[in-house]
Amino acid sequence: MKTPTGKQLQRIEKKRKKMAALLEITKLNDKDREAKALALKQAVDGTNFELTQEETLTNLLSDQETSNEVSSIESLSRKRPCTRTLDDAAQGSTNSEPPTTEVESNEEPDPLANKKPRLSGEEYANLKQELKERKQRLKVIPRFRLKNVGENASLNFNVKDEDRIPIFLSDVQHLLMYSLLGHHSPYLPARWCLLEKYNKVAHTVVLVVEGLSLYHFSAYESIFTNITTNLTHQLELVTPAVYGGSIVEELAAVPLTGTQSDRLIKLDWLVSEFGSLEAALQSTGDLVKLLKTVFPMQAADKLGVGDKSFKVHQNLPVTDKFPRTQLLLSPWQLVEENYPLPLKGELARKYEDYILTKDMYVEATPRSPMFGLDCEMCRTTTGLLELTRISIVDERMNIIYETLVKPANEITDYLTRYSGITKELLHNVTTTLVEVQNALREILPPDAILVGQSLNSDLHTLKMMHPYIIDTSVIYNITGDRYRKTKLQTLAREFLDERIQEGRRGHCPSEDSRASLKLAQLKLANSLDFGDAVLVGQKNMEILKMNAERRKSFKVIDRMELRNYATSIFNHVTKDKKTAAIIGTEDVMNEYSRYLKNSSLSIMDDQNFDTTDQVRLVVAENNKHAVSRASNVLMEHAFTLCHLRITEDQLKSEKIEKTFRTVNKWMQKLWQHMAIHGLSCVVFGGQNNAANGACFLDIKKDVTVIGP
Repeated sequence: MKTPTGKQLQRIEKKRKKMAALLEITKLNDKDREAKALALKQAVDGTNFELTQEETLTNLLSDQETSNEVSSIESLSRKRPCTRTLDDAAQGSTNSEPPTTEVESNEEPDPLANKKPRLSGEEYANLKQELKERKQRLKVIPRFRLKNVGENASLNFNVKDEDRIPIFLSDVQHLLMYSLLGHHSPYLPARWCLLEKYNKVAHTVVLVVEGLSLYHFSAYESIFTNITTNLTHQLELVTPAVYGGSIVEELAAVPLTGTQSDRLIKLDWLVSEFGSLEAALQSTGDLVKLLKTVFPMQAADKLGVGDKSFKVHQNLPVTDKFPRTQLLLSPWQLVEENYPLPLKGELARKYEDYILTKDMYVEATPRSPMFGLDCEMCRTTTGLLELTRISIVDERMNIIYETLVKPANEITDYLTRYSGITKELLHNVTTTLVEVQNALREILPPDAILVGQSLNSDLHTLKMMHPYIIDTSVIYNITGDRYRKTKLQTLAREFLDERIQEGRRGHCPSEDSRASLKLAQLKLANSLDFGDAVLVGQKNMEILKMNAERRKSFKVIDRMELRNYATSIFNHVTKDKKTAAIIGTEDVMNEYSRYLKNSSLSIMDDQNFDTTDQVRLVVAENNKHAVSRASNVLMEHAFTLCHLRITEDQLKSEKIEKTFRTVNKWMQKLWQHMAIHGLSCVVFGGQNNAANGACFLDIKKDVTVIGP
């Protein structure tokens, strides 16, 4: 039986409570009926029946001249008075002494008993105004919730440790930018969460604690009271520490890729000559390193990335205008596009019979070889599609591997119209899937880049997993809608002037694999936005804006500004006159400064910062000083990033609890100094080559406003 998700369990619990409430209401209704039946019987028999306060009021206020008995019967349809229980009513006839009615009592009956209050005049106007103001307050409250992907990574939902699928640090980066830029952000966090009314977020405060991991939080959860009390959303996080990378690098650097950073591509001649490409190549390392968290990988020889003397074109093939690694799908794109990945949790069980194309991979580079891949399938008795043909071509369009394959199960539908496979064609074929898998593991080099149209289906058919994928259905788009993909047949006709998949005998895998590879080569020979209607549309908008500015001022565009545009998260968060603050010790600040060099931003130190500056750099003496300064300045900035480092000495057994209590106090201090409706994000950086990190999130709420 399938284990229900967190949301399903919540719905089940709500239904259970509703059923319990319904049962209680049913019992009350049964008692009401019994009391009514008994009262009616007494009235009919002429028995002296005790009148309730409400019944008495009915008699007193009625203009009709009716008997007390008739009035009592009519009043039974009303609600029972809260001054008298149902049990009392049911036992009224058993009392030895006749009860005294409310009319006989000395107390004056209240004519407004059990009636809704009638407001008028100033009292009514005040209440109406109060309700209107409350409604307005609720309208401006930002809300944050997790989607299914976020729930799968959550520590709060009923997901076992081995079943959790962690999110990436890039996911957190996307949320931070979205909280400040909304839909103008180059990346959206829609994959894993939803932030409603982002423009109502007061500010965003991030606390990064390097050295602490998910294990530390789980083992000492009772100490981290600020997290358990204030930060509702708690998730497992893959951080660079797991594979020896840099948290600063992945948090501060915003990748420029043809498939993701749509809005940041400028004019072709500016890009090719001045260097968004260099920044893009530097960010490529981030993507490849991130893939190391998923696939076994060893580092390739360094290419001088980050060296000032490095020229981006020196290490590119002569046919390429930009690094082919920029077209690779990132890990979260692989998940989003339904590619098989060797992740843990549910995916591990789902792909337990899948194998890797290599036992060990090498980091991909701009010179890594590309191979076109295409498979054809037939439907078998399992109801699924199984491999019956495969073709692989190299960059010279030579077929390096092609074979027919005999499925493990009997074929029920050859799908000849699409696959080109017939019963006669597979006669005497003995090649099995296992043999194909072994052949691919021998043929493909450890840094091979596979190219194809929606290769996820091919890899599922092969039951294999591979880290480096260029998907032509992603890098090309002629619909203008990122989620509407174009067929390979259409792409080949529009861009290659070739007609494929038109014969009645089905598709030819070598023809399809060649077409996919040619499309990738064509894009590399042009630009990142070539063949992408989404990016071209954005670029045309930029051209119009820049031409308009030129006509106004006739000034030359600042090329250095374009060169560094969108290479750093701070270039984004400081838009629309927003300011940012970075706080940390000297060694931390030296790392962040790498992403601020040659920047067009106005950057100033802590003491000399004023309203005309954009980024405030605060060099702290130690972690305590960093938290103190962050709590003092966070209200002045839209984005505050406080980065702390916990040493191994502080995590020794005799010091670890004291360290965690100190960290908890720091988190509490920042939370207390935050504004209402501010977004708080705490990141535990994980342990080097060991435990994953964690991310804790929430929006600070106004306790005086009760939301729905």
